[in-house]
Amino acid sequence: MRVFVTGASGFVGSAIVNELLSNGHQVLGLVRSAEAAEKLIAAGAQVLQGDVNDADIIKQGATTCDAVLHTAFNHDFSKYKANCEADRLVIETFGDVLAGTGKPLVITSGVGLLGLGRQATEDDVVPGGSDVIPRAASEEAAKAAADKGADVYIVRLPPSVHGDGDHGFVPMLIDIAIEKGEAAYANDGSNQWPAVHRTDAAKVYRLAIEKKPALKVFHPMAETGIPFRKIAEAIGQRKGLPVAIKTGDDVAAYFGWFAHFASLNCPASSQKTSEVLGWEATGPKLVDDILKYY
Repeated sequence: MRVFVTGASGFVGSAIVNELLSNGHQVLGLVRSAEAAEKLIAAGAQVLQGDVNDADIIKQGATTCDAVLHTAFNHDFSKYKANCEADRLVIETFGDVLAGTGKPLVITSGVGLLGLGRQATEDDVVPGGSDVIPRAASEEAAKAAADKGADVYIVRLPPSVHGDGDHGFVPMLIDIAIEKGEAAYANDGSNQWPAVHRTDAAKVYRLAIEKKPALKVFHPMAETGIPFRKIAEAIGQRKGLPVAIKTGDDVAAYFGWFAHFASLNCPASSQKTSEVLGWEATGPKLVDDILKYY
């Protein structure tokens, strides 16, 4: 297949590109910079240079390929709601182009949106609209596209997609720990984060477009739930920092805007994903990765 990948130079997107190329697919990768384009070409992919918010550009990519994997997202949390609404528009555009074609569209969401306080499954739905949970806009757009006749799949990533070169939540935690002089967790630290190595996450995107199963939501969870305390302890060990417990107002004082994520309890199952796709996680575990690369 010829596959259009948005965010092709990103942490997850670049792993997907390598996964596709290694399994005999052609890749058309959307990137913004000339530097990213050069890296993509060197990897063996074709390049479409432009912005994911340019409707004409993404229509071009979608119409000239057999499948679309959408991983691009602006992670500037100061404009979080606006970025979520921009993602909705991108997915709606893809849905309009791909409706009735049979070409699969895979979009990216997050299991943290569910926030159920119990182990979430692929059958669970986001417990609120985008007016309450801004990131729900992506799944709302996916449903709307499916209702129009597009073949849409949702990959809900865990809070930590890790590996060498990660610039997501764990590096943010490390930056806070270094600034504060201690690695902390909230309350008893029993809240759980699922996690997956980037190469294992990439396999789910590939398998989804190859198999095109009846299951429409996938959970690539190599670890279904790691106590946040264990993550803080690994950061402390790696950086030579003491580990501290924060409660009450001290949680917000330490974590700042990240306090919500530090308290997030979102264990999630990948059972159906594994059964339907034949997916198996083989990469390193999160704590091992922190101790080695972070």
